[in-house]
Amino acid sequence: MPIMKSVARYGSGMSTGRIVLFGATGFTGRLTARALVQRGARPVLAGRDRARLEELAASLSVELPTIVADARRPLSVQGIVRPGDVLITTVGPFTRLGEPAVIAATEAGAVYLDSTGEPRFIKRIFQRHGPMAAARGAALLTAFGYDYVPGNLAAALALRKAGGHAAGVAVGYFLRGNVARRASAGTLRSALGAFFEPMYGFRDGRIVREQGRTRTFTVGGRRLHGLAVGASEHFTLPPAHPGLREVTVCLGWMGALNRPLALAARAAPLLAALPGARRAIETIADRLIRPGAGPAGSTLSTQVVAEAVDAEGNTLASVLLDGGDPYEFTARILAWAATTALAHGVSGTGALGPVDAFGLDALVQGCAEAGLVVRDPV
Repeated sequence: MPIMKSVARYGSGMSTGRIVLFGATGFTGRLTARALVQRGARPVLAGRDRARLEELAASLSVELPTIVADARRPLSVQGIVRPGDVLITTVGPFTRLGEPAVIAATEAGAVYLDSTGEPRFIKRIFQRHGPMAAARGAALLTAFGYDYVPGNLAAALALRKAGGHAAGVAVGYFLRGNVARRASAGTLRSALGAFFEPMYGFRDGRIVREQGRTRTFTVGGRRLHGLAVGASEHFTLPPAHPGLREVTVCLGWMGALNRPLALAARAAPLLAALPGARRAIETIADRLIRPGAGPAGSTLSTQVVAEAVDAEGNTLASVLLDGGDPYEFTARILAWAATTALAHGVSGTGALGPVDAFGLDALVQGCAEAGLVVRDPV
């Protein structure tokens, strides 16, 4: 099906919009820059260090423009995006540094994509920034990477198979490999911060606060445990499937440690409420996690499962997605989304989910191009 256009066209049938990659010199940013160039795009590389930007541009063997911008200086970020542009940002932690890029894209009426997996920031996009973006004709696509495009896709496919009879859907994200060795500095910072944030779920038809919930999934005959987290699926799935009363999204990266972590998660918000605790957490992260550090020495592969259930919890349909490295997938799906949005626009304005923006069948194809394929059934 064709993708509806919400991005204005200029000139003689051609868009004068650009793809701007903010945070280009970080680990995920570099991967995304390469993925964009491989798709034939010529992005504007934006970041706070001109020398590193120029080094990156030279390494890509194509002539790319660069622009200096720093999330700690919001006015510098406003100047990097124009009407008709697609802005990708990989600058995190997003709860601390993500706001300027959202505001810049909103004010320009642009398409915005980010790589966050932080529950608090995702919630802020949908509840605070979404209405403002809709009023300005901007489209905000948050968590457009391994967190949380695969779950949106798997859940939408499972719900389509269930034929409108589902009352709930559960998504589980699982990785095979050494997660601790492969995690980037940005991932570690975000995970540390998110651990101390209040989590949320979708229960009884509404967003509710919850902490430490767990769920078991069956994948290939194995029982896998996951810890529930706040995610974009809680906001994107219910509007498209009005019969849904419950959405659960779980991360199962830590295997047998998920249950102990669930207990710790229930106490984490109480610890974070202590005077000075949040600032202390940020200081520890800044000192222990080296800026620019990137994953090395290990490979990961991805499995994402979605189960659509009826009101009694009986499984109606299930879908399994298989893929490779989550960082590579994030870079490739961001590049696919940005080039597709620039060429064809997206469907709708405001805060959008990946299915909302591109359509289910197009998203299946985009994820396949990024290395994530449907294995149906589980």
